[in-house]
Amino acid sequence: MKSDLDDMYILKNNKKLRYGYTTGTCATAASKAAAMMLLTNQQMDMVQVTTPKGIQLNLEVLEIHMTTESVTCAIRKDAGDDPDVTDQILIYASVKKTDKEGISLDGGMGIGRVTKKGLEQEVGASAINKVPRQMIKEHLEEVCRSCNYSKGLEVMIYAPEGKEIAKKTFNERLGIMGGISILGTTGIVEPMSESALIDSIKSEMKIKKAEGTEILLVTPGNYGQDYIKEGLKYELPDSMKCSNYIGDTIDMAVELHMKGILFVSHIGKLIKVAGGIMNTHSRNGDCRAELMASCAILADISYEGAKRILHTITTDQALEIIAEENKIVETMNVIMDKIQFYLNKRSYGRLKIGAIVFSNQYGTLGETENAKELLKLLAKSETKI
Repeated sequence: MKSDLDDMYILKNNKKLRYGYTTGTCATAASKAAAMMLLTNQQMDMVQVTTPKGIQLNLEVLEIHMTTESVTCAIRKDAGDDPDVTDQILIYASVKKTDKEGISLDGGMGIGRVTKKGLEQEVGASAINKVPRQMIKEHLEEVCRSCNYSKGLEVMIYAPEGKEIAKKTFNERLGIMGGISILGTTGIVEPMSESALIDSIKSEMKIKKAEGTEILLVTPGNYGQDYIKEGLKYELPDSMKCSNYIGDTIDMAVELHMKGILFVSHIGKLIKVAGGIMNTHSRNGDCRAELMASCAILADISYEGAKRILHTITTDQALEIIAEENKIVETMNVIMDKIQFYLNKRSYGRLKIGAIVFSNQYGTLGETENAKELLKLLAKSETKI
């Protein structure tokens, strides 16, 4: 059966690169199929799910085991042409009826468990992120309504290969132990071949240049785009995403004779630029705690505070410690000066370049010296400098 995803691809050197779907989509599809079989007592070979991006997928249901009490089945992960360590593994869901109303959800074998504060889920919870949890709940509530079932369902997600695969990820370093995470904000995996992605960024930039754009509004990803819409008090043009490729994006803008770039990013990404790291993927360098601590020291945070920052695993945790000593403004001033220095260095002074850094808790944390001017130019669609 055809899915919306069948026609989705990007082109690289005249080669089609396929899109895939996330572990969160797999868990949702397995849960929905198991629930439908449990409540109808009829086996099914295919299940349809709708991702948060609005894309409908028809996925094959595998490893079916039905009893009167519960149903278990699996969906095979397909990452498309993305180099994803979870590609082709089976994500299982086991669903059973309960007298307690609502949908209860947990992770079993091969699904990581959170052991440190600062992550999306609480300590002790399974590493099933917010969006997949919501996807599973919505799809199962729909199944219950269609089957006129008013009691509850208990869902267990597991991945037998997850424990071994997790060793190839950063989960243990983040405090997620024993398995993989169930992830995905859109439900879809975009092909992330580095050269293909960089080519696509350049292609988008060329289109903007051809349309007369000379100042770019750039974000690493969805968080930045959401903040532009909700957190900044300007009517701004559409932004473009650069993923982890801050330096490459600047290089391309210089090559195409753009006049300026304003980056809008969560501090978790752009703090790395304060250390001169221009590819922000964790495999290239993850010294967020060290950079936060060193900048806080320059802002006169206490020795004990700096030591505590070095033990954090997220920038949000580091900000909480800095806030306890009322040093956020001073620390962010240091950080923004360093970000401006490295942005200028990478662009050889050939771009008017700046950045706005935010966090979910504190909103706008800091702006580089050119940020307000760039914002006003973007807001007016004034691209001449």
